[in-house]
Amino acid sequence: MVRSLLADRVAFYLPLLSGGGAERVMVELANGFAKRGVQIDLVLAKAEGPYLKDVSGAVRLIDLGSRQSPIVPRSLPALTRYLARERPRVMLSAMTYTSVVAVLARKLAGVNTRLFVGEHNALSMTARHSSRRSERWKPFFLRWSYPRLDGVIAVSHGVAEDLSQVLGYPREQIRVIYNPVVTPTLLARASETVAHPWFRPGEPPVIIGVGRLTKQKDFPNLIRAFSLLRAQRKVRLMILGEGELRGELEAMVESLALNDDVSLPGFVDNPFAYMRNAAVFALSSRWEGLPTVLIEAMACGTPVVSTDCPYGPAEILEHGRWGRLVPVNDPAALAAAIGEALDDPDVARGSERAGDFVVDRAVQQYLAAFGLDT
Repeated sequence: MVRSLLADRVAFYLPLLSGGGAERVMVELANGFAKRGVQIDLVLAKAEGPYLKDVSGAVRLIDLGSRQSPIVPRSLPALTRYLARERPRVMLSAMTYTSVVAVLARKLAGVNTRLFVGEHNALSMTARHSSRRSERWKPFFLRWSYPRLDGVIAVSHGVAEDLSQVLGYPREQIRVIYNPVVTPTLLARASETVAHPWFRPGEPPVIIGVGRLTKQKDFPNLIRAFSLLRAQRKVRLMILGEGELRGELEAMVESLALNDDVSLPGFVDNPFAYMRNAAVFALSSRWEGLPTVLIEAMACGTPVVSTDCPYGPAEILEHGRWGRLVPVNDPAALAAAIGEALDDPDVARGSERAGDFVVDRAVQQYLAAFGLDT
């Protein structure tokens, strides 16, 4: 039984609720806390994004009102006032770089709120591949903020090892909690009808990818793999998501003469129904933390193929037990694995494994990490 449910306030602090996997996870976690009777505040530097509508009415939304970039540093004064006024027992910084602002805000507010950070990605990879100077400097600032936190939570063992190596932070002080992904809502929405004509009976099988159109997700790799597969059989590719590389991906599709068989419809409100109706889900990423979309596809009963990128897919798929793993940036291997999944789909079904990522399990583990489970 959770101790003093009505006396303890917990806050989740993040920039906004844009259409990413980490943001979706934090909404599900906040809703799960509220369902347990915990007073939960979702504290946003800027209260906007497509997931706002998914926040339970039992969760209190706090808009810190940052309207100019960079919104997280600019939220420091408002966050300080929030902490001084509300004095939550625990606050989880839901993105790595928010931990720096959280530490400063706690100091300025003069409160004893316990601070935790949740790391959703491989720090070494984001720092190495990002063109933004702030990302490359991130490890420097985190070496300052992490020792001042009360706990560090990683979404996978690979992410935990990466954090420890990059920051010199003791590995034994990093707790691993898998993301809360599978919910009754997800399963119900997966059963909804998809109106897109590609999913009508008798149409060619659809391969689906889901994620932000960014360098990390490496959708050019998926498009190249599809081009190889399309030369052998009638198939189609749909990539759900939005991002800065849309123009580059559209140009690539046109250059490969794939316009009739590749669709990039952008962000969709219910990707789960698309996943359930797809023949194969493909993850083509260069790096991850614990790819939520891979677990979601498995929960929908869809065969999955993934790059064996750092970190997460190998942990989720238990090194190939629940789906096929291929090398990073190897279109030929990805095409071959997708073809095998199309021919032998039952081998790759991982809905049983997806049961290890239910919300209740994650909520209980977070409560234990926060010291609120007794």
